[in-house]
Amino acid sequence: MSDPVHQLRAVLSKYWGYDSFRPLQLETMQAVLAGRDSLVVLPTGGGKSLCYQAPAMCQEGTAVIVSPLISLMKDQVDAARACGIPASLLNSSLNISERREVLQELKAGKIKLLYVAPERLTPSGLLTDLSQTKLSFIAIDEAHCVSQWGHDFRPHYRELYRLREGFPDVSLHAFTATATERVRLDVIEQLQLKQPEILIGNFDRPNLTYRAENKSEVVSQIDDVIRRHEGESGIVYAITRKEVDRLSETLKYMGHKVRPYHAGLTDKERKDNQEAFIDDRVTTIIATVAFGMGIDKSDVRYVVHAAMPQSLEHYQQESGRAGRDGLEAECCLFFGGDDVMMWKHILGDKEPEQYRHAMASLNKIADYCRVSICRHQALVKHFGQELDADCGSACDICLNEREEVDESLVLGQKILSSVYRQQQRFGVEYTAQVLKGSNEARIVQNGHEKLSTWG
Repeated sequence: MSDPVHQLRAVLSKYWGYDSFRPLQLETMQAVLAGRDSLVVLPTGGGKSLCYQAPAMCQEGTAVIVSPLISLMKDQVDAARACGIPASLLNSSLNISERREVLQELKAGKIKLLYVAPERLTPSGLLTDLSQTKLSFIAIDEAHCVSQWGHDFRPHYRELYRLREGFPDVSLHAFTATATERVRLDVIEQLQLKQPEILIGNFDRPNLTYRAENKSEVVSQIDDVIRRHEGESGIVYAITRKEVDRLSETLKYMGHKVRPYHAGLTDKERKDNQEAFIDDRVTTIIATVAFGMGIDKSDVRYVVHAAMPQSLEHYQQESGRAGRDGLEAECCLFFGGDDVMMWKHILGDKEPEQYRHAMASLNKIADYCRVSICRHQALVKHFGQELDADCGSACDICLNEREEVDESLVLGQKILSSVYRQQQRFGVEYTAQVLKGSNEARIVQNGHEKLSTWG
């Protein structure tokens, strides 16, 4: 057998035209070729897919890749075929005859990369078909979905332990872009990885400039960002489909080339809008969080969150879709107290333990929005890493764009005193009006213009 590194370089050059590896790619590929289980955490833009695609082309047999999104699978299969790699998929988008054709090609050994939805692996039929096939290895993409402590837990992923039971001699490789230490340990346990090679990339993205601002006029704030990047590609994330549609219509009316993307659109509408964005026929996609997973567009110059995401893991992944080409890009997060209430409502049907975890994650990103330390430092610290120094000029904190309040301790005491004297019964806006000395009818009716903290 020839030198594995030489093999990998040759495959990388032949199929993808690359002559070098990104950080941790070579180490990851070598673990796959050595047949050793692995857990790989490579932040968005780190080149995860190549870490299993290239080794598959250096080995006999079929590599099975478990992936959660139909659109992501199709994109990766199309991209692989465009490079001359025999790739196929099995998911709910195929009809019976198409599935039969894929299984025939699988048994004939004609497929090097087989992308499979996790729910397709639970019926024993497919596991039986795979047991009659020479497998090179099994890769689980978006592996954080295995863990109930991850930011996108999916029940079908929890059943992937069957892969270890069914294929004890085939190496398993878990890939994700975002995972805290707790999630990493849970993934190893749930997938029953055997003494895995653990490879964790650098979570810092020094080419990204992070900003977080209180929402005031959010459409105007988004408009400012888009105009700063006139003619450049960007993504605007919103929590709900309704908000995506509202922002899309409003920004379109204001003269911007935008399209919406969410699960409420037809498959054709989503596909058309996504392709229009990739082909630069529109500059901005207004989307819910699913958009962007696996999208091969490296020149996104800005990512805007029109509301607070539900966790720092989500924010790291979504903001990380900016600047994948290594050039400078901007990430703006607009937040408000109503975002927390919205997420509490959305997450309210979770199991008690999961709900507590979700609330803890929500509190952490709420804290991030209001930190007074370098945002790059704050993000990487969440994932267990430290930077040698602050970013210097790549976040609003280090750029001194945040106004410091004089005598903040005294001001905080006055606010708390006012809340207490109102019997803790009124919201933020009302309390602010009392503190500013408003004579609004409701304040006078409640007698709150007589409080010592009024004005």
